[in-house]
Amino acid sequence: MNTRTPRILLLASVVALSAVACGTAPSATGEASAAARSQFAMAATTPPFGTSGSFAILANTAVTCTDATIIGDVGVSPGNAIAQTSCPVTGALHPNDAAATQAYADFLVAYDAVAALPCDQVLTTLDGLTLAPGTYCFDAAATSTGGVLTLDGPANGSWIFKIGTLGTGALTGTNFSVVTPAGTPPACGNVTWWTAEAVTLTDSQFVGNVLSGAAVTLTRGTFAGNAHSKAGVTITGDAVIGCNMGSTPGGGSTCDEGEDEDDCECREEDGEHDDDHDGDRDSHHGSKSSSHEMSESKQDKHHDRCDDDGKKGHGEKDDRHGGEKNDRRGNG
Repeated sequence: MNTRTPRILLLASVVALSAVACGTAPSATGEASAAARSQFAMAATTPPFGTSGSFAILANTAVTCTDATIIGDVGVSPGNAIAQTSCPVTGALHPNDAAATQAYADFLVAYDAVAALPCDQVLTTLDGLTLAPGTYCFDAAATSTGGVLTLDGPANGSWIFKIGTLGTGALTGTNFSVVTPAGTPPACGNVTWWTAEAVTLTDSQFVGNVLSGAAVTLTRGTFAGNAHSKAGVTITGDAVIGCNMGSTPGGGSTCDEGEDEDDCECREEDGEHDDDHDGDRDSHHGSKSSSHEMSESKQDKHHDRCDDDGKKGHGEKDDRHGGEKNDRRGNG
């Protein structure tokens, strides 16, 4: 009895610890499991896009664009077909060149990395939900018609959606919108959509970077993000604004340590506008293309937002410096 009792107690302790580690230990209040879910949600991070993060559209076989606009680079590898019909592209075309080959390889790495992520919560619908940052999964397909998905979290929050985690499942959205609680679109770099099969979006106001296991079809509406596919990408009547995630692992922000977040956001957008100007200079001369007009519209919105929100935009600086000059003239 004396020699067996310590062994029994030790075995009981091991079983109890194993239960806690596996998340099966009982909790009278449920606070422990809630805390664990919250910690995991905040731990969700942007996938390692690598060089693929600088491509708005990236496909395995072909890209077909009709009556649409694309802001960002377009690449195909190992295929090389990029077909444009009334589809101006503000960015570079990479039909199976070295850049596209590397980007596609990096896309496959990112695709597998997201596939391996554990799920924070399994969903059965996207419609009418308000979600904090985290990794959300659908066992099979996800379909929304007229639905609104609200993403509520900090500016650096990360939302990852995995469709078809049991092996098959497509994302289909018709008149589907992704917004913040204010009703505005979230930052495209904060949202990732992984699908086992195809992505089909029609008349939708979509936000996020798509990593698709099959074809991507975008019809009308707007698409703020990158669309990367293991098959082809077809765009008809849609306005695609790519999300430059950079070429560093994880992509994301280029803010300097200690830099004011608002200042950084405006600085990053200034860089995007400079890129737009470079693309416009490379385009054909003559009347302004719709992509150029869209670029100017983006700059106007950026200028107004940075001023109105009290951020250090050009307008604010110009007004401040102008006032100082007038004061000095008056004092003189």
